[in-house]
Amino acid sequence: MGRTLVIGDIHGGFKALQQVFERAGVNNEDKLIFLGDYVDGWSESAQVIHFLLQLSEKQECIFIKGNHDTWTEDWLSLGDKPDVWLFNGGKSTVESYNDYSLEDLELHLEFFRRMKNYHVDEENSLFIHAGYSSMHGPEKEVYSSNYRWDRTLWETAVAMDKKLKKNSALYPKRLLLYHEIFIGHTPTLDIGIKHPVNKANVWNIDTGAAFTGALSVLDIDTKEFWQSDPLPSLYPDEKGRNNDMAGNKTL
Repeated sequence: MGRTLVIGDIHGGFKALQQVFERAGVNNEDKLIFLGDYVDGWSESAQVIHFLLQLSEKQECIFIKGNHDTWTEDWLSLGDKPDVWLFNGGKSTVESYNDYSLEDLELHLEFFRRMKNYHVDEENSLFIHAGYSSMHGPEKEVYSSNYRWDRTLWETAVAMDKKLKKNSALYPKRLLLYHEIFIGHTPTLDIGIKHPVNKANVWNIDTGAAFTGALSVLDIDTKEFWQSDPLPSLYPDEKGRNNDMAGNKTL
């Protein structure tokens, strides 16, 4: 039996993805769940998507859609290039596609369109890019954009009193819906931690690969994790999203 591995936000860091896969010993029997934001940041967004397309032909992969993936999908589909996207990593994504054919662009667009908003496994664990605000779960969410933007789920888990028991009337109802919840979107660097973090039953796998952190892979059963080198060391001539133009780093 292979492992089930969950992968954090990649943000165009193809070198980091290759490195962490090697360190984790990823093989064709492993089930891979990607939490989104494959693009926007470092210079190899198109290469990441090309690799993931090939990977999905060899083994079971689940691809969750992130907010940056939605921006890239809109660009590939409609030509939309809003400044907020370009200033938050979109420029590097557009440039990474310079040598790709129209046929390749269409294949990549279909890949983005097939991504899932969220996934619930047989153990009732949820995999979602950002979170959800409805106390009844993501399937009852009024705004689907919350799947890719919501931070209140993670903020709630971080702020909770560790002594609060699940049978307490004050325990957040959203967290009781699932055995475990795996998210990306909000870098663990924001709370000063460089590795995957568990708060309540929420696991945050975004360890800041878009900025100064590493890319992380976590075994959902054993909670063993592997990390790449920090992305700036793999792309020493680039800034990723570590520049003044990036504006709000939490996008």
